[in-house]
Amino acid sequence: MILVTGATGNVGRHVVGELLCANARIRALSRDPASANLPGDVEVARTDEMPMDGVTSLFLNPAVFWHGLGDVLDRAKSAGVTRVVMLSSAAALDTDPSNHIAAHHLEVERAIEDSGLEWTFVRPGEFSSNALAWSEAIRAGEPVREPFAAARTTPIHERDIAAVAALALTADDLVGAKPVLSGPESLTHPDMVRIIGEVTGRPARFEEITPEETRKEMLTMPYMREGLVDTLLRMRAESLDRPAEISPEVERITGRPGRTFAEWAADHSDGFR
Repeated sequence: MILVTGATGNVGRHVVGELLCANARIRALSRDPASANLPGDVEVARTDEMPMDGVTSLFLNPAVFWHGLGDVLDRAKSAGVTRVVMLSSAAALDTDPSNHIAAHHLEVERAIEDSGLEWTFVRPGEFSSNALAWSEAIRAGEPVREPFAAARTTPIHERDIAAVAALALTADDLVGAKPVLSGPESLTHPDMVRIIGEVTGRPARFEEITPEETRKEMLTMPYMREGLVDTLLRMRAESLDRPAEISPEVERITGRPGRTFAEWAADHSDGFR
């Protein structure tokens, strides 16, 4: 049986779908199983209970364990789990000690490496689903307001992340690997806003604002802290006026090209209308 943490999230829900296609037995964790809305043949349990009886592999989303893993890995080993596939981040490649995102993911990665379990660390860059934060503005006909208009990124569809994670859970080829994943295009956020408009038929425009304005707005958001906000802004600034590196790993691992941002926008068009 495979245990999926964060099973109702943007990636976890698709990991469940990929595993179902592979005929795997799945136990999906949710903070509220009654509203999880997962297929009927998926066993759903509470995140805070995290039952591991009969589990052999674990998909671990560290966002569920932002305050630390606690005894999760010890419990997993005691229950007979042999493999952990972690949803890590391409930020883990950043050696700047002030990068809070890198530090968190590397701390979890090290704990898993030290556990003696088999592991794979899936390291995606920017999620295409981050663009859902723009949906309210686009629906209202207002501009998407962000800094660093010329910064480039390679947004990746969450289904491609899930496809790689599911293969790591069900086959042995990726044991001990740390694949860095990206989408197939180098785009700016204005490019992405334009594509959403083209795909959905909604007026969509981008307005550049200063990093200082952005910082003030971000600090009013839940879960945002000064160090995290500063890290996010620094990473955007470092991506100015240079192509973002496109990773071949999604196609190499899955055998098909990664999905474009336009495909992602079409899959999520209802959220922008």
